Amino acid sequence: MAAPQTAQPEQVTATALGPWPGEDPVEAARIIRGELGSPHLPFLAELPDRGVGSDALGRTASLLVDLSVDVQPYGWRIVDRPGKDFRRARSALSTDINILADVIGAEDTPALDIKVQLRGPLSLAAGLHLHNGERALIDHGARRDLAASLAAGAGGYLSRVAAAAPGARIVVQIDEPEIASVLAGTIPTSSGYRTLRSVPGREATDAWQLVIDALRAAGAVEVVVAVPEVEAPFDRILAAGADGIAVPLRALTSRQWETLAGAVEAGKRLWAGAVDVSDVTAAPPRVADVVETVWRPWRQLGLPASTLSALRVTPSGGLAGHSPSSATAVLTRLTQVADGLNQLALG
Repeated sequence: MAAPQTAQPEQVTATALGPWPGEDPVEAARIIRGELGSPHLPFLAELPDRGVGSDALGRTASLLVDLSVDVQPYGWRIVDRPGKDFRRARSALSTDINILADVIGAEDTPALDIKVQLRGPLSLAAGLHLHNGERALIDHGARRDLAASLAAGAGGYLSRVAAAAPGARIVVQIDEPEIASVLAGTIPTSSGYRTLRSVPGREATDAWQLVIDALRAAGAVEVVVAVPEVEAPFDRILAAGADGIAVPLRALTSRQWETLAGAVEAGKRLWAGAVDVSDVTAAPPRVADVVETVWRPWRQLGLPASTLSALRVTPSGGLAGHSPSSATAVLTRLTQVADGLNQLALG
């Protein structure tokens, strides 16, 4: 009998959030996989510069089951039958997955993991419109149907990615950029004179749990929910069963750090948006400075250095607004920061 393989020790790794500059999925895949080889986490890039259907909202909407969308002057709208915009979004995603398969097929040692991104059910409802032009967020039934449709479409999506990346473990990032406004009731109606009623927190938790459970059933090994740092509902995300939280570090409060520390101690992952990319013209910050922005609160909270392995380091936001060379430099910096944190973890 062969001896069992020894598990690789956990360590700090790097990834990015998904949006990438340019219109060439081949170049994007090669750069990302070249910079984020094992043990880091390469991802299937989103290329919004390609236009309608390659934006995060349209890309996720193309996965919906028994629901279709098209584009109106005010944005994406739920419709009765698929139109050209829906087909364009599906075609772009299929192209990206096929190209991923080709790039992986040419690699000598493909990375062990691959990440994909989805717009979460609450932000999806905030971004899609009903026939009357109002946001789907206004209607409880529409919110419920969107969450169920997204959960139903997740399995097929992950199956296609798994076929493109044989043997790779699939990680899923659920993006909820609008969640603070959704829960606070500050999203305006179509008229702009009122705001939409806030969504109950329990409903948000249930919607995430529905999608997370579907992703796990489809083979996802890790599911995290990505949120802005302002009014981020960490407790509800964790209650929904997420494996971790992705959040920028730049404005976290002491209380938020304490919640994240408790999550780490409970075995959850923190995807730390430690590299500030808000200024697309600036060079990436120094490695030592970024390491310190993570290590200082870690140390102050009394977390041992060994728990740094719960971290993935990411940029503070997407990289679509950067030049390809600048975005590549950010990935390089992320892996350097991971190396610096790993040195601290090892003592």
